[in-house]
Amino acid sequence: MSLHGPRTLLLEAREVPLGGVRAMSVRRTLPHRDVPTIGAWCFLDRFGPDEVRMRVEPHPHIGLQTVTWPLAGEIRHRDTLGSDVVLHRGQLDLMTAGRGIAHSEYSVGDGPIPLDALQFWVALPDGARDGAPGFEQHTRLPALTLPATDGPDAAAVVVLGTLAGVRSPATVHTPIVGAEIRLEPGARVSVPLASDWEHAVLVVEGDARVDAVEVPHGEMLFLGDSREDVEVTTTDGALLFLLGGEPFAQDLVMWWNFAARTHEEIVQAREDWESEGVAADDAVPDAAEPSVAVTRRFGPVVGHGPERIPAPPIPPVRLMPRRRRV
Repeated sequence: MSLHGPRTLLLEAREVPLGGVRAMSVRRTLPHRDVPTIGAWCFLDRFGPDEVRMRVEPHPHIGLQTVTWPLAGEIRHRDTLGSDVVLHRGQLDLMTAGRGIAHSEYSVGDGPIPLDALQFWVALPDGARDGAPGFEQHTRLPALTLPATDGPDAAAVVVLGTLAGVRSPATVHTPIVGAEIRLEPGARVSVPLASDWEHAVLVVEGDARVDAVEVPHGEMLFLGDSREDVEVTTTDGALLFLLGGEPFAQDLVMWWNFAARTHEEIVQAREDWESEGVAADDAVPDAAEPSVAVTRRFGPVVGHGPERIPAPPIPPVRLMPRRRRV
């Protein structure tokens, strides 16, 4: 594992229209053109705050974990393992795609509701990426106090991995941290970091200076590695999300909802998803002859009929691993 030293690089989020039945847009921070991954964290969207009726129909994933952390509103998750749960503020949905899974995400109710959430992807290492899919929901997560050098102490919730010796119960496959940190007005706090990991701090709400750099609301500061701590200050109070981990050394090819190692793996996953859609359309439920069981890579999502998100065409270029530019 090679280290590159401390950095202070501001990663600006970009607006990404999702459109379709979702009728919403998101602010996407990862992957960034200069920093595609932070540890194994390889994707970050914030959808909201907005008044919206979210309908994300069944769609597939491979090679990653989805980490859904709501800030406001309720989200219903259903998947091909039979999971059917509603997620609330302060709770974690963690879905491990492994070799393949499909799921849907709906806002609760028939009309628009206030909705705000962070959704991350975590790249799976070799071994786990070809393993069985899984889903877990954690309604209670460990908390700790971060002593302040000025003003009130900060409160942290360890969502994923480990912070200051406090470990989340959620399943992880690489050394990693994901934690929500709340600072009260006038606080100055030193946040402990693992020096052989790389880290970043996202400003979710309020105002914050991270390592003396003013980070605008909604943006993220990449800190690099080789730090034992980072100082954070706020004037009016702030809600932050710390993410970090051991640098992800394996090749990572990402396209649509898939994380893989090669172009060919992405093509195969797309073909598998599309072929399952054709098979569902052609199914005859009352066939005279008994059907032969077909092994599906993804399978149907519980509670859904034929509705699904089709895969877009593969770009007319070879998909290549993303490389860090800083």
